[in-house]
Amino acid sequence: MPNQTPSGPTALTLKQASEHIHTRKLSPVELTQACLDRIKLYNPKIGAWITVIGEQALAEARLLEKEQVAGHFRGPLHGIPIGLKDNIDTAGIRTTAGSRTLAGNVPAEDAEVARRLKAAGAVVVGKCNMHIFAAGATSAVSYFGPVRNPWNLELIAGGSSGGSAAAVAMDNCYAALGTDTGGSIRTPSAMCGVTGFKPTYGRVSIRGIVPLTWSLDHCGPIARTVEDAALVLQAIAGYDPLDVQSIDYPVPDYSKAIGAAVSRFRLGIPPQFYDGLQDGVGRAMEEAIAQLRKMTAGSREVELPSILESGAGGESGAYREILGSEFTIAEPGTPGTGGRAADYIRQWRALRLVRRTVDEAVFQKQDVDFLITPTIRELPWPIEEELDRVANARPRNPKPGNTRSLDDYGLPTITVPCGFSKTGLPIGLQISGPNLAEGNVLALAHAYQQATDWHTRKPPLQPDAKVPALSKTAAAQTGESVTR
Repeated sequence: MPNQTPSGPTALTLKQASEHIHTRKLSPVELTQACLDRIKLYNPKIGAWITVIGEQALAEARLLEKEQVAGHFRGPLHGIPIGLKDNIDTAGIRTTAGSRTLAGNVPAEDAEVARRLKAAGAVVVGKCNMHIFAAGATSAVSYFGPVRNPWNLELIAGGSSGGSAAAVAMDNCYAALGTDTGGSIRTPSAMCGVTGFKPTYGRVSIRGIVPLTWSLDHCGPIARTVEDAALVLQAIAGYDPLDVQSIDYPVPDYSKAIGAAVSRFRLGIPPQFYDGLQDGVGRAMEEAIAQLRKMTAGSREVELPSILESGAGGESGAYREILGSEFTIAEPGTPGTGGRAADYIRQWRALRLVRRTVDEAVFQKQDVDFLITPTIRELPWPIEEELDRVANARPRNPKPGNTRSLDDYGLPTITVPCGFSKTGLPIGLQISGPNLAEGNVLALAHAYQQATDWHTRKPPLQPDAKVPALSKTAAAQTGESVTR
């Protein structure tokens, strides 16, 4: 597949755009207007945005431009247009979580991550579409219509942060925030060919985010490169005393950390994550591991601890019980799967225990620094097929997942592009490290991107592309059609 060579301000990485701001080659207004123009051109195709706040974003950009002219910069994100998943509260701007129930919900306060981004000088340009209540892996089910994959409009973009990933892939913004309870940052990032990072549980505040499962919810950046993700993470990471899940631990300089040498690192390969890989995924992973071995101290097979009824890399008993119970509590009236309180408490205790012991059991005892796996085992499938399945309440029977167990463990995990299928669809490489080892995870992922060019490739979507029509049955699956 040949490299795409887009031009203009929106083709820059976040880091490049930041450098242009600081050297006054571009202004915050120019960057913001360029992104808004691109959203207007491509959102009718991909459905990545629920709410676009053009005038408000331009007004904020003008204020930041005055600071730029005066030589005052708030940091690397000064004047950088960014999107927010639409389950992240924004003061005076509706937050819908992709649902009909919250379609008119206008929060009075910003979520903590939104407040931090604004304080860092980021320009929020809008709220990104998502799987309703973040309760699914496709982003096909949303009151505002499905998010379409920029690489093939007939296919899902992944979820639940599908709009955030599709928006970044199509250069609608320089980065976006997503949330991740069972893979909702990493799955769409892999399917859309961008970089997505789930930090350690509690490293980033989830206060002010519409909850799916408090015990499993994470928030993190989706960006074009690892360098860009590090810049966004720097702005949002850190202790929030009003978030009971938040970790009080110093935040290192992530941009400095990504420059660390990786030759000393040892890779762990959990074989159960490689069973039943779909067309192209296995080949791409073989090539990615071969490249990583050249850069590091080698690899070995490792075993991972289970969380009670956990399957091979898939959904655990803890995940099912905790998600079902906490989702029902957080969103009264929604179809949860929670059982008895005693079962919930037992699984919650198991979750806490495995999080306390996973570093020793995996990384220390087995003498590795990272887990290396495919992000997902299969390629995106048709939106029509997914919505027809939902309409008829049929289980999808997907292959065992590779993302959910990392939410159980709470480990920092990143996905980066590592290849393409024969049909031109991106494939993701997942790198996970011990608790609070974000710097090392970023370093290895950055080194991999420096050695490859998969992350530089762009979707071939053109402005005159026709959006495939949905059948009436499929189109009806919106609103409160929650599916996991």
